[in-house]
Amino acid sequence: MNDSRFATRSELIGILVLAALLVVVLPLCLDVFRLNLVAKYLTYAFVALGLVICWGYGGILSLGQGVFFGLGGYCMAMFLKLEASSVENTKIQSTPGIPDFMDWNQITALPFFWKPFHSLTFTIAAVILVPGIFALIIGAAMFKRRVGGTYFAIITQAVAAILTILIVGQQGYTGGINGMTDLRTLKGWDIRPDHAKIVLYFFEVGLLFACIFIAQFVRHSKLGRILVAMRDQEDRVRFSGYSVANFKIFAFCIAAVFAAIGGAMFALNVGFMSPSFVGIVPSIEMVIYTAVGGRLSILGAVYGTILVNFAKTSLSESFPELWLFGLGGLFIAVVLAFPNGLAGIWGDYIQPRISKLIGARKPKSGWTDNSVADGAPAE
Repeated sequence: MNDSRFATRSELIGILVLAALLVVVLPLCLDVFRLNLVAKYLTYAFVALGLVICWGYGGILSLGQGVFFGLGGYCMAMFLKLEASSVENTKIQSTPGIPDFMDWNQITALPFFWKPFHSLTFTIAAVILVPGIFALIIGAAMFKRRVGGTYFAIITQAVAAILTILIVGQQGYTGGINGMTDLRTLKGWDIRPDHAKIVLYFFEVGLLFACIFIAQFVRHSKLGRILVAMRDQEDRVRFSGYSVANFKIFAFCIAAVFAAIGGAMFALNVGFMSPSFVGIVPSIEMVIYTAVGGRLSILGAVYGTILVNFAKTSLSESFPELWLFGLGGLFIAVVLAFPNGLAGIWGDYIQPRISKLIGARKPKSGWTDNSVADGAPAE
């Protein structure tokens, strides 16, 4: 197989199948409420994609991706909250023109760091740059000192806990434990009606595939091969003259940016943002999505996110007192029986049988098409 290709034949088929599922099948089969739930699930798929690059290929386990998900979400929520807090909408407050939670906390003027979020252009840039720069600072501080493995995972957990405490403690500036609610419009366009939810769903699907293409490009490029080599033989890569720290920083930053995009779309789709999506527990859940789907598979991470969240919703609706046990059992069963997740089940058991069946049905001739069985590269 030529690794310089953007995708193998089976990967292209997988992308087309996923596109058909998200663009055609689900919108036709689900009502608006359930489709909006899928949109919520897909916001976590951005995080899972980043973890495939960071953890699956780079070998960097981050247990604090909720930090970047939250930063992206809060950046978008700040813009939406300012738009919902016009003087006309807040005229009953003691200080009209500022978010309601600021008025409740006796803040009489909009803080200086909120003012740039009146601009949608600045907000979009902040969604990308704020988490990216924060990841760059953390990554440089850790990887330049060769801090990795379990120590890095624990540090990212600590960062998630610190940011949660900071958000809750600064209630007058962040909304505190309640978060930012009552997000209504985007540049005057009401994001609450059903037709708006459908538009946002398709926009989010488009963004997700853009991130999938970026991840595919990284995977099949020389950079992707260096990340895999670094994961398996870090010292050998270092002795070959490559800066291992810089490659780790890159992987960590791109995972942070992907997570932040998911957080921004979450604020748009759900209409609120709170610290409950920033801390340790949601960060670990995001790792579970990736592990169930397959930390070495870009498409597997997306399917894993959808499956785990669908199971979570179904179990919580049917067995509200037992759903956590069911979700934990699902994770343990998949990890123990199939370490490579859903992608491993497909690659090890299903795809070889399909390829064998297709090969058996071919008429015997003097040539064979080896591309039919062309699968994902051995990870």
